[in-house]
Amino acid sequence: MDHLSSRTVAIFSRSFTLPGLDEALPAGEYEIETELVAPPAHLDPQAWKASVLVHLHPRKPHPGLVRSLTVSLADLDNAQAKDKLSGTELSIFFFEEMLADPMVRLVMQSDGVTEAQIRHLYSDLSISGSDSERHDQ
Repeated sequence: MDHLSSRTVAIFSRSFTLPGLDEALPAGEYEIETELVAPPAHLDPQAWKASVLVHLHPRKPHPGLVRSLTVSLADLDNAQAKDKLSGTELSIFFFEEMLADPMVRLVMQSDGVTEAQIRHLYSDLSISGSDSERHDQ
């Protein structure tokens, strides 16, 4: 099996943290390498989970020191989602994403459930009802 990987850039607009690192990373661009298939030496390719290698910025005291961190794809996605929240809690972000999903909207419509009812059901998430009017028509 070929050793396939993908390179991309993740952009963070504010400082963030990643599991496995005891420091806040500064905002900016980070080069990301993702292995698309299990490495050839991996014993159980079916149990392999995608991970990414994040190339970290050098620290000011050691400007020539190259650093990287391997994290799960889920942890990187979580950090990127938090970065996009601009202070909103992650659960609220996912809730709003769910309500914006066209498939969820179709299921709600077929079940006769309104957005206001869903917002009331999830009111313990402290979700504002400011957007509830735009979909209830």
